[in-house]
Amino acid sequence: MRDGVLMMVLFLVMGTVHVHAQSPQRIVDLRGDWRFEIGDDPARSAAAYDDSAWDRIRVPAFWEDEGYPGYDGWAWYRRHFTVHEQFRHDALFLDLGNIDDIDEVYVNGNFVGFMGAAPPRYETAYAEKRWYYLPGEFLRFGSDNVIAVRVYDHELGGGIIRGDIGLYRDPTYLVPDQSLRGVWKLKRGDAPDRAAPSFRDDTWERARVPSYWETQGLRGYDGFAWYRRTFTLAPALRDTRLILLLGRIDDADDVWVNGRRIGKTGRMPEEGGQYINDDAYRSLRAYALPPDVLHRDAPNVIAVRVFDGFRHGGIYEGPVGLIRLARYRAWERKHGSDQGNTVDRLLKFLFGE
Repeated sequence: MRDGVLMMVLFLVMGTVHVHAQSPQRIVDLRGDWRFEIGDDPARSAAAYDDSAWDRIRVPAFWEDEGYPGYDGWAWYRRHFTVHEQFRHDALFLDLGNIDDIDEVYVNGNFVGFMGAAPPRYETAYAEKRWYYLPGEFLRFGSDNVIAVRVYDHELGGGIIRGDIGLYRDPTYLVPDQSLRGVWKLKRGDAPDRAAPSFRDDTWERARVPSYWETQGLRGYDGFAWYRRTFTLAPALRDTRLILLLGRIDDADDVWVNGRRIGKTGRMPEEGGQYINDDAYRSLRAYALPPDVLHRDAPNVIAVRVFDGFRHGGIYEGPVGLIRLARYRAWERKHGSDQGNTVDRLLKFLFGE
């Protein structure tokens, strides 16, 4: 009986995921001709950089098959594109498929993300799909935009080699009722008094959230850092139960609101955390707020303690803000749970496990 119920649960879950699954929709096709030049120069990331004398090569393809046989080292790709005004309020992602071996991506001169590690600490990322969240603030809707991709190939084939390259909108993306995306304060290191609302963060660096902290001045940094943000609650949200969304965080986090600890995801070093092959960084951070934790007519302070144990770090992707509990529940039922999490909850409900 137990096994039969379990099989029924798995069947229903898989069916539900299939019915509700919605794929991201490509709104700009970026396959085809790109500008290309071997060598390395950081000035090439700028939107106004003159690439008119560069070669044209096909993307996706190994650059060895496009006239650069045997070349290993640095090279740059650039491509101009336009995004229609109608997509201004959508969640947009840049899909660059697979890149051999490592990359850094810039849009209109803004550092968007990276994969792999350059020499002398070389680490390939040729097998990892490049799927970069693209903040709307980085784009000029209805006008010209420029993508610049810095690529390093260590051996064998190199370049933007495969994939459905383009700009995509994700219809399943969870949009908060009050966005807290944008400029936060960020400081490396660790100190418990940083959670206090009265803590002075005037001298901290300004950092864009969400984005890897490596793009915010902490390149190559693994360890502790704190984020802080002060905000005023929107009047329309003052009398409803709320969820705090903090996107995805690499790797572990502890969260305080107005000095009260409201939740955590992952294990910190003092708890024996392991960060290689740990999936905590993939989890969407959604924390239920106690009814009395937010100030209605005074500033509120969020403090987030983050530990990064490997490669990328920080509040790097996903929705950041406040959402009504009812809206969050509706989204979670439709899009938010992977099969494993759904099965776990159903097993606990059915069998108390």
